[in-house]
Amino acid sequence: RLHAYLGGIARKQQSRLLDAGGTANHIHLLISQSKNISLSDLMEAFKRSSSKWMKEQGDEFSRFQWQDGYGAFSIGASQIPQVKSCLAKQKQHHRKTTFQEEFIQFLKKYEIGYNEKYLWR
Repeated sequence: RLHAYLGGIARKQQSRLLDAGGTANHIHLLISQSKNISLSDLMEAFKRSSSKWMKEQGDEFSRFQWQDGYGAFSIGASQIPQVKSCLAKQKQHHRKTTFQEEFIQFLKKYEIGYNEKYLWR
């Protein structure tokens, strides 16, 4: 249900949620982002609206919140099938590799500098 709700948020932002995946502690979104919205504004819309919605889903979610930051990577259209395949296998993938390990692998693969002390607050 969360993925469907996020799809609605994307549509309101003139964007499309192509796919989503993740586990209990994180989510991956494959988005075709509108040229009319900045990434930071799009992420703010996702987080703000979905946090409010999650808190309305039951007492067990009353303290729900997203992490402060986010990571975003762009891909070409030819990579969409591969990314969708990876999203479909998230639960199996994260039995071997943690979210933190995966994120650092992405940063290294795409040569994005980082200081680990700022990643996991």
